[in-house]
Amino acid sequence: MSNKFELGGVLLQPPKVTQSPAGIRHVRFMLEHRSQQYEAGLPRNAYVRIQVVISGELAQQWEPDLTVGMQLQVSGFLHRVEDRNGNPRLVLHAQQLVKI
Repeated sequence: MSNKFELGGVLLQPPKVTQSPAGIRHVRFMLEHRSQQYEAGLPRNAYVRIQVVISGELAQQWEPDLTVGMQLQVSGFLHRVEDRNGNPRLVLHAQQLVKI
């Protein structure tokens, strides 16, 4: 089965940096996407906000350059996480980032 996802958007808030107990660096930020798509031959406004996580070497490479308002194309995989209340949400784990 395939789990590949790509989304372009704008970085909304300052990134948050954490480190796992194993010493792996993680950078988290919110990406907002707005576009017009076509469905059944009709235009439809598409709006998505999703948390993005970059880890390890990629996190170290990108951390100094990530700024609010930056436009990015993010490629990676989707993963389900639950908040403290057990509410599920999707997170995009980035494997590649490109400034657009």
